Amino acid sequence: MIDFQTILVFFPAAVLLALSPGPDNLFVMAQSAQHGRTAGIVVTLGLCTGLVGHTLAVAFGLAAIVRASSMAFTVLKAAGALYLLYLAWQAWRAGSVSESETQSPSLSPWSLYRRGIVMNLTNPKVSLFFLAFLPQFADPLHGSMVWQFLQLGSLFILATMIVFGMVSLLAGGFGDRFRSSPVAQRIVNRSAAAVFVGLAAKLAMTER
Repeated sequence: MIDFQTILVFFPAAVLLALSPGPDNLFVMAQSAQHGRTAGIVVTLGLCTGLVGHTLAVAFGLAAIVRASSMAFTVLKAAGALYLLYLAWQAWRAGSVSESETQSPSLSPWSLYRRGIVMNLTNPKVSLFFLAFLPQFADPLHGSMVWQFLQLGSLFILATMIVFGMVSLLAGGFGDRFRSSPVAQRIVNRSAAAVFVGLAAKLAMTER
């Protein structure tokens, strides 16, 4: 079991990492601005569910397979980039609503939650990051390494939920001001599409 001193070092580091600009928090920001605060929170829950998968992958050694296999890395990367392009296409289409419509089509909580999961799990860099980051705070002298990785992953997920939750509230509040105007809503939707394209390009160019 990890000791309290390790937690005092690890948790602030996790918060700072969640605050730093990256694909996931930009994704939450875009979804919150486009669909509202609640949508951002649901997407955040999806992303954190994806982090559970990455934590388990590191704890049980699956991330090492991605690191060792260029094909596995490329397949995950391509799937993630294509999914982001699909979301960009959807956001762009939502941006072309008629003047009589005041908001983009609503998405079900399950659709938003699934978006978060897919977005996170198809980014192989997250598993590789966990594989590099978590072991720095685990010590074989403190017991099972698997148990320690699970604890550290849980703390990282908690930090992510706090930070991304705040991002959702701020970006959703910003988006609320524009959703009553069809023209402004179109701008928000197309801006979200541009963010998704940028994230897809960044993921596609990612190297191990």
